[in-house]
Formats: sequence, C-alpha cells, structure tokens
Amino acid sequence: MNTQSVRELLQKVQRGEVELDSAVELLKQLPVEDLGFANVDHHRALRQGLPEVVLGESKTPEQIIGIAQALLARSSNVLITRVENDKAQRICEVLPALEYKAEARVVISRDRVVESLDNSPVAIVTAGTSDIPIAEEAAETLAACGAKHQRVFDVGVAGIHRVVRHLDLLQNTPVAIVVAGMEGALASVVGGLIAGPVIAVPTSVGYGTALGGFTALFGMLTGCASGVSVVNIDNGFGAAMAAFRILRRMGPAA
Repeated sequence: MNTQSVRELLQKVQRGEVELDSAVELLKQLPVEDLGFANVDHHRALRQGLPEVVLGESKTPEQIIGIAQALLARSSNVLITRVENDKAQRICEVLPALEYKAEARVVISRDRVVESLDNSPVAIVTAGTSDIPIAEEAAETLAACGAKHQRVFDVGVAGIHRVVRHLDLLQNTPVAIVVAGMEGALASVVGGLIAGPVIAVPTSVGYGTALGGFTALFGMLTGCASGVSVVNIDNGFGAAMAAFRILRRMGPAA
C-alpha cells in the first residue's frame, strides 16, 4: 500500500463505500504481517516509495511464494532479487502474476502499477559485456521504482573512445550508475567527466588477482575522481535504490 492507496481508502470511507471498521482493520494490518518465517513490511512503500523487496537468495521457493502472496494481496508491484532459474520456475508456476527476468535474475510483477518519476534517464554504464547481468538488476530495480533509465553497455577503459561517444547523455543524466569488474577504472573515468552523482558498482568479473571483485572495489574506493559513491560487489540493486533516493529528493524533471 502506498500513499495514493491510503488516500483512496479514506475517500471511499468518506463516500460511504467502505465501512469505517473495515478500513480500521485494513490499516491495523498495514505496518507488519507476521508469516512466522518472515515479517512482511507493508509500510515500506509509504516510507520509501517502493514496497519491500525480497532477497531470493538463501530462501526456499515456498518462503518466497508466501512473502510474495502477502505482498500481492496489498500491492501489484513485487520485486524479488537473486533468484536462480529453477527456483523462479516454481515461483511463477504458483504465482502466474509474476514473471522471471533471467539475465537480471529477478522476479517481477507482470502488470505492476508504478507511480512514474518525472526524471531524465539514469545512465546505467558497464565496462564490459560480462558486467551486464549486474546492470540489468539495476535496470529492473529502477523500472520497479518508476524511474526512467538508459543503458550504455561495453564502454570500458580498454577502448576509452567508446564512452566519449555517450558524453551528451552522461553529462545530462541526474545520476550515473557505473558497473565494472577487473580494476574498476571506468568509475573514475566517468566521475571525472560529469558533474552529477556517480554510483559505482564493482563486479566479480576478472581473473586471478581480481579477487572476486575486491580489486575493483578497492580501486573504486581509492579512485582519483572525487565524490564517487561505491556500493558492495555485484550490488546492482543497491546502486539503483541509491539512485532512486536521489531522484525522489530532486523532484520533477531531475
């Protein structure tokens, strides 16, 4: 339930379409629903603009289905991250209102109703093609938030001229999400070219001393370009949510 849903409920009470006691019971259930194995936060959309997002990793299909059913009962906007194919098939069989985006490894609502933000597109930039799955997680998260975005893929520093071709978009984006493995240098390059916020996502792409993403993480944290924020390794979701918070504070046409 979001702010608009609460307004509509109160208007129905005002018009006599919903009994007062029924509305009170619904609002009493609003903050938290105890499923035994999970406490579903139905108040999240009111506080933050997006319903609770479910981390699918380490949860059983049955647990995910139970949480998703609780969310679907009050919202059409469900997002489940880090879901492998076999688990996703089971979830979508039981809940046909959901669909699987394999590259991003997310399960989302087929017919979600999202309040769109009036923002200029967030630029989602990857150093290489291997970084795209993490970028797609960010893209699907932004879509669930109602935020416009544009993909700029495979423009890493091994061919620096590739990113320069997209300078107009990058210099006008309200937020840039830069996804890179190896040494993570692209985040500093983009950070040095544009004035807006840059959110860097180190990925676990790379050989040997890439150390599963730690080399990219350390490179981004110690980068020369000032003001670049860094999220955890492979955390496309976290980067998108950080961008969403920035966009909501910026207001229309950010």
